[in-house]
Amino acid sequence: MKLIVIGGVAAGMSAASKLKRVNKGAEIVVYERGSFLSYGACGLPYYVSGENDDYKKMIARTKEQFEKLGITIHLRHEAIKVVPEKKQVLIRDLNNQRVFIDSYDKLMISTGTIPIVPPFSGAQLRNIHVLKTLEDGIRLKEVTTLKDIRDVVIVGGGYIGIEVAEAMVRQEKRVRIIELSDRILKTFDAEITNPAEQELVKQGVQLNLNEKVEGFIGEERVEMVKTDKGTYQADLVLLSIGVRPATKFLEGSGIQLAKNGAIIIDREMRTNIPDIYAAGDCALVYHKVLEENAYIPLGTNANKCGRIAGTNIAGNHIKYVGTLGSAAIKVFNLELGRTGMSEHEAKNLTIDYTTVFVTSTDHPAYYPDATPIWIKLICEKRTRRILGAQAIGNKGVVLRIDIFAVAIHNQMTADELGMTDLCYAPPFAGVWDAVHIACNAVK
Repeated sequence: MKLIVIGGVAAGMSAASKLKRVNKGAEIVVYERGSFLSYGACGLPYYVSGENDDYKKMIARTKEQFEKLGITIHLRHEAIKVVPEKKQVLIRDLNNQRVFIDSYDKLMISTGTIPIVPPFSGAQLRNIHVLKTLEDGIRLKEVTTLKDIRDVVIVGGGYIGIEVAEAMVRQEKRVRIIELSDRILKTFDAEITNPAEQELVKQGVQLNLNEKVEGFIGEERVEMVKTDKGTYQADLVLLSIGVRPATKFLEGSGIQLAKNGAIIIDREMRTNIPDIYAAGDCALVYHKVLEENAYIPLGTNANKCGRIAGTNIAGNHIKYVGTLGSAAIKVFNLELGRTGMSEHEAKNLTIDYTTVFVTSTDHPAYYPDATPIWIKLICEKRTRRILGAQAIGNKGVVLRIDIFAVAIHNQMTADELGMTDLCYAPPFAGVWDAVHIACNAVK
């Protein structure tokens, strides 16, 4: 059996590695558009900030390590067309622009995403960046070390934008975030994002909400950012408006795509065409709480689904249990975490729900350095089953959200989790942990 993998970062290399372990005789050929394989893109802001001093630390396995496993790797090669009826892929070698055809028995598509870059005027000016690939991170790091880069404007208040804002402040830049919406980090509810916005402002970040970027001004490099409300100095701009699935090359292939371009797959990672699988940020993923496919581009989903794809390509029929959309972010001195359904999603699904928002602490006040934790729960009203949880605080937040994720995964009620036997010791938690307190407040 010959497997072609298009895209070699998270899902693709998880699938290739798993198949090779299960079927050592399988021929596996990987085509990756970039210059690196199997790296943790979520670590890019921390490389830019200097907290990680070597980008190689983000690489889980090198080309040479994969080749030792018997996997053939082609870097800087992109797929430009898939022809399912012939089981062929048209490939372009980006080094010399040579185009050739390769044939497969099974195909794995894991091309991830590309950044959204609207047709702003002046978008071609130098020092306007995105941060998606390891190459992007290396370039951005090099530019930010230049002494004449003082004013940084970040367009977009999502995960990457907020993380890079902190990275730039650490490098003593003047930072401004311009966000079209009325608040940042829209996957969280307002009770959680409000204190995060206050923390950004406290740390010196200029936060421009409800503001639309119209273009960029400069001679050769960017000098100003123009919006519908004003003009701001900028020596460097980061565009972090969002991403879209990198699936344009699949148009006309017959592979079924969602409205946003994401590949539609079942819980076994199969597309609508036999012998073609997909996973990662280019595909939809089954949401365990919503009980339907959703677009949630997270590395956690990509790695799990890639592993399942590799297992099923080998001839098995393993189904993904489903994602909860669990995610976390650090905003200077605060931790934010979320899992399951947001209140906005519960409203959209017309679920009869109830919410509670409580304040607790990470450990008892009589032990030094206790800090507050704010927790929001979304529960089904009739059964009190936990549907979603979000929290913010200085420390101990994300691991508590992990507790809620396990509870939601196992369809526990607030009453059940509120009486679960969690660890107690004054340096770590109270006899009634913040998790208990939130659950027991549910009406």
